[in-house]
Amino acid sequence: MKTLQQLLDDKKHKSVISVAPHRPVYDALVILAEYKIGALVVLDGDKLVGVFSERDYAREIILKGKSSKTTPISEVMSSNVLTVIPNDTVEHAMNIMSDKHIRHLPVMEGEKVIGMLSIGDLVKETIEYQQTLIKQLESYITG
Repeated sequence: MKTLQQLLDDKKHKSVISVAPHRPVYDALVILAEYKIGALVVLDGDKLVGVFSERDYAREIILKGKSSKTTPISEVMSSNVLTVIPNDTVEHAMNIMSDKHIRHLPVMEGEKVIGMLSIGDLVKETIEYQQTLIKQLESYITG
């Protein structure tokens, strides 16, 4: 199975898509829509301070009647962020996401965020891996 670095290398968007914590939630929503993604890393300079997701928007803005144009991201982002490293496996990341009920994981190299992976990225890779394994087993059995 691939490492998380290999998954990042295959991603369409190579750069880290982020937003600053002082920006209004509305700005994050525009970025999410533009890139057709579900979450952003929140960076204060180069430092990871949180993750903002569509889930945060639904729970902390819509359901609480706040304004996305005036509420800063820092008020609604998830700040206790779990991270992974490039050499971790897809299986390891899937276990974290399943155990903690999260959908996005920043990938860190030292103190620097080098990418973000979604549960969709990991599921897609797992399916591809299993299909390859099945083909190999079928070839072994018939060959």
